[in-house]
Amino acid sequence: MTNVSPSEAGEYVLEDQIGFLLRLAMQRHAALFLTKMVDGLTQAQFAALAKLHKHGECTQIELGRLISLDGSTINGIVTRMKQRELITVTPSPTDGRSRLLAISEKGREVVERAIPAAEAATRDTMLPLNGREAASVIAVLKKLV
Repeated sequence: MTNVSPSEAGEYVLEDQIGFLLRLAMQRHAALFLTKMVDGLTQAQFAALAKLHKHGECTQIELGRLISLDGSTINGIVTRMKQRELITVTPSPTDGRSRLLAISEKGREVVERAIPAAEAATRDTMLPLNGREAASVIAVLKKLV
């Protein structure tokens, strides 16, 4: 075995590239997620509700950080979830520029039904792997992010 990468050897194999494989895996997971998810939640909306459910009230900026989304993306998610009455949005009493987000009762009911659906999507995504392989994939991805 050599330490020469395929591109150094003059052969670039797309199907062996991490970005290509991660994209395919994400597409597969996204399709599974959408078929299982309740109430038409997107992956980002589910992530936001799940964090608010566990973390409790936080600012919009904090929520964006908790789920690794930029300001404009989290703003759109918050707007849509507020319209659907899944969250409440109130001005921060300590910072007039900040908005505090909290999960509503309706949002709590939705996320409690959505969590098993998300778990099923994860389980089905990992189905081709044995337990040790699945744990290894998660461990490696955590190192990459």
